[in-house]
Amino acid sequence: MDTGRSPVPGLIEALDWEAINRSLDRHGNAVLPGLLSPAQCRELAALYPREDCYRSRIVMARHGFGRGEYKYFSYPLPPLIDSLRHALYARLAPVANRWNRLLGTDAQYPDSLDEFLARCHRAGQLRPTPLILEYREGDYNCLHQDLYGEHVFPLQTAILLSEPGRDFTGGEFVMTETSSGGQVAQVVPLRQGDALVFTVNQRPAPSNRAGMRKAAMRHGVSRLLGGQRHTLGVIFHDAR
Repeated sequence: MDTGRSPVPGLIEALDWEAINRSLDRHGNAVLPGLLSPAQCRELAALYPREDCYRSRIVMARHGFGRGEYKYFSYPLPPLIDSLRHALYARLAPVANRWNRLLGTDAQYPDSLDEFLARCHRAGQLRPTPLILEYREGDYNCLHQDLYGEHVFPLQTAILLSEPGRDFTGGEFVMTETSSGGQVAQVVPLRQGDALVFTVNQRPAPSNRAGMRKAAMRHGVSRLLGGQRHTLGVIFHDAR
């Protein structure tokens, strides 16, 4: 798999981070269009049938998570995924720290992913969380939050590895936001290779009164109408 030479850090640095930050503040998510090439997407999706690079396989129906399945990678991560995880974290840590200040939270995230993972590991969160999800006709993912222990990074990334309309139909990415004013749902359209950065748990949002409120976010995938859908999930905190 020739993904180790991908210029991922340079591509991430070249993105319009002012616009990304505005979208994160306004909606709790932001699309990074065309972050991976079709060839990289196919190479990552082709890893799914293998057993040697994963630590566990989860069948969603057994746990009430929906229908479909996913596999968590083991360490060491494939080079492309490791590069994505490090480069995205470096850009998102300032956003996470700003959000914490707005929410009045004392937690601060270090500049580098390695420092943050060391914090997770000291707390017993030792298991890697990047994963690939596979959906087939009729499969779906219930609304949820990816919380794996005491230390939670408030943003994560999903990258669509399949092409809508060609590889699958249906299967839209869905987010909900819950606050005292009710619940709002948002469908986020993605193309193959697009990355979506989104809120793991809570984000700051303007309050009807002065100041900010905590908006609780959940995410999921609507029912697949046909075909097969693969997604790469890049979560920055490790799990117990």
